[in-house]
Amino acid sequence: MGERYLKSIRLLAECMQGFERLSGEHVRECGLTHAQFDIIATLGNTEGMSYKELGDKTLITKGTMTGVIERLEQKGLVERQRSLDDKRSWFIRLTPQGEQVFRDVFPKVISRGGDVFANYSDDDFAALEKVLSGLKQVISAGGA
Repeated sequence: MGERYLKSIRLLAECMQGFERLSGEHVRECGLTHAQFDIIATLGNTEGMSYKELGDKTLITKGTMTGVIERLEQKGLVERQRSLDDKRSWFIRLTPQGEQVFRDVFPKVISRGGDVFANYSDDDFAALEKVLSGLKQVISAGGA
């Protein structure tokens, strides 16, 4: 199992790294990191959300989130407001400039990903989602 496991994990990591390189071109052109883009993409087309909600919907760890939000705030792309319900919490939303970055970059990244998966059928996507969902459950159960 050891050699087979390592081969599979390596393949999974290589797929993720390759996808990040591919999607990262337009992200980097706008002066953003993957984590910053993840937040902008998650906040796009929303009224904003709490740190907790944002953490649940992104791939960014809680420890990294604050620094990423602060850098986006310094760039004028997001704004933070204290929650009216809980003064310990913050509400994060895109600024008009952040909305513009979302409108510029998000379609390019999605289009590029669409090009890569252009030959995938609905059955191919269903099979991929089934395998990845199963893997996610196995990993989640292993960490419990």
